[in-house]
Formats: sequence, structure tokens, C-alpha cells
Amino acid sequence: MKNGLEDVIAAETQLSDVDGEAGRLIIRGISLDQLVAGSSYEGVAALLLDGLVERSFDETQLREWLAKARTRVFDHIRTADPSLLTLPPVDAMRALIARLPDGEDFDTALALLAAPAVFLPAILRLQCCEQPIEPNASLSQAADILRMLTGNAPSKEQTAALDAYLVTISDHGLNASTFASRVIASTQAGLTSSVLAALSALKGPLHGGAPGPVLDMLDAIGTAENAGQWLGEALDRGERLMGFGHRIYRVRDPRADALKGVLKPLIATGQVDSARGALAEAVEAAALAVLKVRKPNRLLDVNVEFYTALLLEALGFPREAFTGVFAIGRTVGWLAHAREQALEGRLIRPRSVYIGPLPAAA
Repeated sequence: MKNGLEDVIAAETQLSDVDGEAGRLIIRGISLDQLVAGSSYEGVAALLLDGLVERSFDETQLREWLAKARTRVFDHIRTADPSLLTLPPVDAMRALIARLPDGEDFDTALALLAAPAVFLPAILRLQCCEQPIEPNASLSQAADILRMLTGNAPSKEQTAALDAYLVTISDHGLNASTFASRVIASTQAGLTSSVLAALSALKGPLHGGAPGPVLDMLDAIGTAENAGQWLGEALDRGERLMGFGHRIYRVRDPRADALKGVLKPLIATGQVDSARGALAEAVEAAALAVLKVRKPNRLLDVNVEFYTALLLEALGFPREAFTGVFAIGRTVGWLAHAREQALEGRLIRPRSVYIGPLPAAA
């Protein structure tokens, strides 16, 4: 028995491979850097769902169908009552998703791909006493999310940055939320149930809830000159340095490099404060230096959370919404794994080892 199921093989998959020793992520035979450079969110969604749903389609067809699905699910915003809007954004989003039909068909999958992209911007606007903005079926998923969030047409650099983010986080092996999705799918429950289970796992601070505190750390450090001392004192207090270290990767998280790369055009065009970017790079360098000295026996490098925080802040998302944005991108991975499990797997039923007291007679 291994606590936390460490190194236990629980599924066979054709969807993604995470090589923690080499710092490599492969999605359906294509490396992450190739996908970020040459594919859109819709392209990666088509890649992940290929052969797992009853329809055949390409990137162009999926973009068209997904745009129409965004328009359909927007009607559910009317059910966002005042009590729902008092919830954190990810919880409010989950409550609206729970009102969708729970089927196994492609239309259900499309609705689930569209729903987080529509619900999160609408919830954020309603919580600020602003009217939600209807989807625009002529736009890509990334462009429409930003337009529904701000009310303005996004720049090409902003659209490309969010698109790259959604691609980067689309799937990542058998993480906690993906495993939850597969467990539910193995019972032959519907896709909505699988996504809700995955989203519930994602909101935990040890999984998808960590990018926001990266910005809190940068704010507390303030200037590059303070970085080394602040980070050292944080370690003295036994605190974790947010954005560094990963359960799987023993080297640099390849997703961090991908997101750092897509930030550069935003900085170059003045759409991200260059001082903020310079502070982040200084903190990254200082943290790696401090960790090398303080924890020489642990391989701790920057992870996806660090540059996720900077990117989502630059695109206008509030910190409390970061987990919800993560869910927008990861839902396609949850759906693909749920379908793969339903088509090829068995009911997931591990055993436990009882370590409690025994009856006296025994």
C-alpha cells in the first residue's frame, strides 16, 4: 500500500503522458511545445476527443459547434439567483453546471465544454453588479471568453495568450481531478457528473487553487531587492514558496516555460506592466537560488502556477477566479478521460486495509 497512491498505475490511457524526470508533457503523441506553437484550444479539444465521441469532426467544425453551444448555455445565466452569486466564483460556476442534463452523448460534451467559458465571465460580471454579455458565435473560445469578461474586443496578443493557456492545461495525466472524473465515469454516471466531481477536486488548494497566492507573494515581496530576504524568511517560517515544486516533475515544469513564452508579446506591446514581469523574473531567480541552498536534496523548480498567475492577472481575471479559468481549459481533458474510462475501463473499486480495532471475540 502506498499513501496517496504514489506510483500506483490505475489506468491505461492514450491521452497524455507526463514524464517527470525529463520535464516533458505529451498529449496524444504531440509534445506540449509543438501544441502551444501550432494549435488552438479547439484544435487540442478535437485531438483529445477524437474517437471517444460518436461524431467525427475537425478543428473548424468543433469551433463552429462550440460557438453555438456557448449561445445555448447562456440561457442558464437567468437561473443565477442572488444566493448563488454570494458564492465564490468556482462554486457558483459549479452550481450552474449542475443544472445541465447528465448525458453521455456528444451534445452533452459540447455543452460542458461551453458552460465554464460562459458561466465564469457572467458570474464575475453579475457579482460586480454588471450585466452578463451574450456569447458571439463568430469568435473562438478564447476570444469570446475575454470579450464576455471585459465587454471589449481582445487584442490578438491577449487572445493568443489565453488560447495558449487553455492548450497548456488541457490535460495532464492522472491528476486528482482527472482521476475523480474517471472514477465517476466508471460507474456509468453521465458526463456532467464526471465534470462536477473533477471540478470539486480541482478547487482544493493542493490541486488547482494555488495560482492566486503567487500574486500575494509578489505583492508582499514588492521589489526585486527584497526577494532573497523575503523568500528566506518565508522558508524559516516553514512556509511553502508558491509556484515552486511539483509532485511529478523533478525538473522544470514544461508548462511554466510555455506560459512564460506567451507573456512576452504582452509585455513587449505594453499590455503587461514590464515592472511586474521583471519582478516575477527576479523572484523566480531568487527562489531557485534559495531553494538550492536550503533544500539541496530536493529538486524544486518553477511550476505552472507561477506564470499562470501572471498571465491571468494580465488578462483581467481576478485572483478568486483563477481556479475557474483553469477549469475552462481542463474540462476537455476530464471529458476525454471520462469517455475513455466508460468505453474501455471497468468500475474503479480499489481495496482498503483496515487498521482499526477488532471485536473482542475475534
